[in-house]
Amino acid sequence: MNTKRDFLSITDISPAETRRLIGRAQELKAAPAGSATPLAGKRVALLFEKPSLRTRVSFQIGIAELGGFSLYMGQDEVGLGRREPVSDVARVLSGYVDCIVARVNSHDSLVGLAEYGGVPVINALSDLEHPCQTMADLLTIAETHGKTDGLNLAYIGDGNNVARSLCLGAPAVGMNFAIAAPHGYQLEGARADGGPRPTVHPLVRPADAVSDANVVYTDVWTSMGDEAETAERIRAFQGYTVDGALMAQAAAGACFMHDMPAHYGEEVPPGMLEHPQSVAYQQAHNRLHAQKAVLEFLLA
Repeated sequence: MNTKRDFLSITDISPAETRRLIGRAQELKAAPAGSATPLAGKRVALLFEKPSLRTRVSFQIGIAELGGFSLYMGQDEVGLGRREPVSDVARVLSGYVDCIVARVNSHDSLVGLAEYGGVPVINALSDLEHPCQTMADLLTIAETHGKTDGLNLAYIGDGNNVARSLCLGAPAVGMNFAIAAPHGYQLEGARADGGPRPTVHPLVRPADAVSDANVVYTDVWTSMGDEAETAERIRAFQGYTVDGALMAQAAAGACFMHDMPAHYGEEVPPGMLEHPQSVAYQQAHNRLHAQKAVLEFLLA
């Protein structure tokens, strides 16, 4: 019987597992690199249709630190769904590797890899969700505030894949989630199967969202794949820049988060990632530790 687990959505792990993985990520972060090698002898394919800095580097280094071996393949090598059907790619790779980490244009490609492959599949970003980013975000919040339960997270900007995973992941660790976005860019389709149902507080004014926020989060107004809408989005999101003045309206001790890359002069002004309340670089570095915990959970 095939008992493999996939991580396509943040809801593929239970609230208890989410908390356990955050704790394990903290342990792995505190331990010397290479001191635990649960992936010894394991081979991981990195299948990327989109460019990446944090995701690729953190996965490749994390796999190596856990004792495993990784092989990177870009769109030109595989042509997922174009050169070969997703089903064939999944079946072939399953005979070579122990896990597939995929960064794809369409979430349907991930579903196909998981359906036809015989090894765990990890979502390294799709148009629907970004669960690995959310695991790093929850780890960062736990470190910064010493807890997650009862905290309020305000997301300012486009209701995209990052917002969706955050919305689904926040209630698993006892957090409240609110989003401020212009009409037409609100978060849609966020649901949790088998876990705490997210309560989305859709707001229009950023000031309303941050008024009691312990965490203020933003992302780019134009995600990869939406470049044709750049000018339209810049017009729609005027007034949604997160700056020091907006942070001053948040709860005392609030932190600022951004998953990066940042489009300076749009969702944040230049220098905002170095703001005293910013934990953006800590957040980026925590991709490594959170993903190591996920890899160990699925493969060890």
